Amino acid sequence: MNILVTGGTVFASRYTAEFFAAKGHDVYVLNRGSKPQSPGVRLICTDRHAPGDTLKNYTFDIVIDVTAYNGKDVNDLIDGLGDFGEYILISSSAVYPETLPQPFSEEQPTGPNSVWGAYGTNKIEAENALLKRVPGAYILRPPYLYGPMNNLHRESFVFECAENDRPFYLPGDGSQKLQFLHIGDMCRFIDVLIGARPQQHIFNVGESEGVTIREWAENCYAVLGKSPQFISVDRSVPQRSYFPFYAYEYTLDTSKMRELMPELTPLSDGLARSWEWFAGNRELIVRKPLFEFIDNQLGGLK
Repeated sequence: MNILVTGGTVFASRYTAEFFAAKGHDVYVLNRGSKPQSPGVRLICTDRHAPGDTLKNYTFDIVIDVTAYNGKDVNDLIDGLGDFGEYILISSSAVYPETLPQPFSEEQPTGPNSVWGAYGTNKIEAENALLKRVPGAYILRPPYLYGPMNNLHRESFVFECAENDRPFYLPGDGSQKLQFLHIGDMCRFIDVLIGARPQQHIFNVGESEGVTIREWAENCYAVLGKSPQFISVDRSVPQRSYFPFYAYEYTLDTSKMRELMPELTPLSDGLARSWEWFAGNRELIVRKPLFEFIDNQLGGLK
């Protein structure tokens, strides 16, 4: 098939492009050509907001839109496209208001979330714009993505703590849960959608259960054969100053995804793959000043 992947140079979009290229499809990536491109893909060097007629001469069986963050992103791309078949949008779990009962299901209404702010409302806008233009489109709502090519300072931050035998500063008692999805599992599910064409068109995608912060850190350290020494940090300290995730616990109901794809990557295996990629690509991580805050503000904690 001819597949268009928006982006194609960083984490989710790059992994997606390489995943489908490895399966033998003709994969085109749409970006401005400012970063190195993956081998085996074809670059369409243009801006999704002003493609002119660049895309009109292409026919795509599948459009996988990984980089749309608002309605304009969606509308400008659709305006620029020629003929295409399926459209798959990677949205976000941030579209669910935190006031709804959990786990969040696909049938619940979307709405503003005070934790995610504009990111969540912009994703809602993107979903609505797409469904207005392409009513039969597929929409995926993942929680936190992880895995190879993740340039965000998340699991890589914990790997660095383990590497340097640093203690791990734990928000409270570490019982807050996080829900993840391995980037490879997201791509496998897209592949399932392409093959099965299910009647359901909006899917929560992710592990069936969350993992506590403590368990997540232990799993990251274990990849390096180590165990963390935990230091509890009072909840009055802003969590994102020393830890890469918000102080917000939520769970998605992913049962509809699991009906189509029951088996997911075990967390320990997924983190091992993350470490393998990170060890050879440290320079690509977009670091946050977490260590600076820990050393300057939390160094005295015992």
